Amino acid sequence: MDEPSINKPDHRGFTHVWKAVQYSMQGLRAAWRYEEAFRLELLACLVMVPFGLWLGRSAVEYALLFSSLLLVLIVELVNSAIEAIVDRISVQQHPLSGRAKDIGSAAVFLSLFYVALVWGSVLYGRLAG
Repeated sequence: MDEPSINKPDHRGFTHVWKAVQYSMQGLRAAWRYEEAFRLELLACLVMVPFGLWLGRSAVEYALLFSSLLLVLIVELVNSAIEAIVDRISVQQHPLSGRAKDIGSAAVFLSLFYVALVWGSVLYGRLAG
C-alpha cells in the first residue's frame, strides 16, 4: 500500500467523504468572506432563481437556467483559487502571474456571457412563443 502524501491526509471510506464535505464548506465560507465577486454573484443567483422558476417551461429549460448560474459560481471559485495561489507565490508583479489572473478572469467573463446567452434564449422563446 502506498504511503500517505505529506499534503494529503490518509482518510478512507466515509471519513474521506465527510472530510471532503468539511473542506468544501471551509472553501465556500472563505469565498464568502474574502471574495467580493463571489458574494455578488451568489446574491445575483439568489435573485435570479425566482425569475428562473417563472421563466422556465420544462425540465430542460430549468436545468439550463440554473446550471448556467451554478457554472458562474464554480468558475469564480476556481478563479479565486488561482488568484490565491498566485498571491501566495509572490505579490510582486510578474507577466506570468498577470496572465494567470487574466485567464481566470476571462473564464468568469465567459461563464457570465453563457448565462446571458442561456437566459436570453429562454426569455426570447417565452416572449416569442
